[in-house]
Amino acid sequence: MRFWLLLLAVPALASCGASDADGPVDVAVIGAPDSLLQQGVRLAPPAQQIRAATREGLVALDQAGQVVPALAERWIVTDDGLSYIFRLRDTTWPGGGEITANDVRQQLRDAIGRVRGTSLGLDLAAVRDIRAMTGRVVEVRLTAPMPDLLRLLAQPELGFAKAGRGTGPMTLARGKGKDRGILRLTALPPEARGLPAREDWEELARPVAVRAAPVGEAVAAFSRGDVDLVLGGTLVDFPQAEAGPLSRGTIQVDPAIGLLGLAVRRETGLLADPARREALSMAIDRGALIGSFGISGWRESTWIVPPQAYPEPPYAADRWNGASLAERRAVAAGRIRAWAGPGREAIVTLALPDGPGSDLLLERLAEDWGAIGVGVRRARRGEAADLELRDTLARYGSPLWYLNQFNCTLGQGLCDPAADKLVRWSLTERDPATRERLLVEAHASLVEREVYIPLGAPVRWSLVRASLRNYLANGWAFHPLFPLSQPTT
Repeated sequence: MRFWLLLLAVPALASCGASDADGPVDVAVIGAPDSLLQQGVRLAPPAQQIRAATREGLVALDQAGQVVPALAERWIVTDDGLSYIFRLRDTTWPGGGEITANDVRQQLRDAIGRVRGTSLGLDLAAVRDIRAMTGRVVEVRLTAPMPDLLRLLAQPELGFAKAGRGTGPMTLARGKGKDRGILRLTALPPEARGLPAREDWEELARPVAVRAAPVGEAVAAFSRGDVDLVLGGTLVDFPQAEAGPLSRGTIQVDPAIGLLGLAVRRETGLLADPARREALSMAIDRGALIGSFGISGWRESTWIVPPQAYPEPPYAADRWNGASLAERRAVAAGRIRAWAGPGREAIVTLALPDGPGSDLLLERLAEDWGAIGVGVRRARRGEAADLELRDTLARYGSPLWYLNQFNCTLGQGLCDPAADKLVRWSLTERDPATRERLLVEAHASLVEREVYIPLGAPVRWSLVRASLRNYLANGWAFHPLFPLSQPTT
């Protein structure tokens, strides 16, 4: 989370607001207009925002990305790290009925069951059991210590609901007529959330009006003053962030962590040999690549798991021991020449989402790979590609998160069963040093297989009105809607 310098807002240009202090906070989340109420366990960013606002779990994330109490008012962790014990707030379900430890146990078991088969399900694999200890005390037992459990329990997919109605902290109403695509979120009174009542609550809390829109529409709405905040920007659409006089100077770039790179989808032809897959990685000028976007402070990476994800970095920041770009390209070009010949065309196909950022990325990669004798062609929609852009935010900072993204059960490209086996062993290993060694070995196995071409940290940006309260850029690039409704004091 120390990755990036922020692009700070210029107050003079951002002072014009979409609403006054008494009106709603207007938010546009970049995405398909019908994605706000998406169901299931693989939620698009707009749906994650709505789920987090209306279905709390035991804990939640605040505007700084820190874990805070939600349905649990406090918790303890046993000395061995194998048990988390939560005490619930005295609160009720929508429509009445106390929220009990038995309710939470079943809700959490069901939620974890639903995410099986996803990377989040793999992240939660160390959860061994969930027990209701008394009427308001719940215990989560683990097979091995899991320091990031609280952050995982705060994920939107693990929020609770009964009979289709969530636990808050906000209630939802759909717009009508011309506002049909806008959802209005209203904060529940403190006493409905198990907190002390506050007399001036209604005067201070503001509703939040949320819409999902393609990036061009969202930026245009911000420039017109129709919205206070645009969320969910990525590298693919970053060039559109400055489309309009009011958007200039209001761009906030999160110091995000996660994966931005190219997943290997097919192990054939030029990419049949790990050494040639490595050659493509060696040839990339990562600094120049991001420089074409005008983003400062970006952290590039040549590894799947950044060294700083470990308590003590187990390998150097540079994978190729400080070799210059020219030296790397000379080695890479030699590998390509040794393979290319009659009937062997050194060309790769690359799948990229639509967007001007993808166009820039393709242009840079074509130049870098052209320097070693490799051509690149953008895959047509629906066409199988050799490589595919992977742009994923980390849910927590452990090496385990990065390794789980390449688990063979996910079917998302090249993988390594040996690495998966080492990760599984780590989930039952209670000694921290041994557990870390297993994760380092799993990473080394994935690197040896060259399953992925890393570029660096993912890019996430927002457009933020200077008058907006309770927005903070953070390393998780998640900006919950509930804090926007709350006073700053």
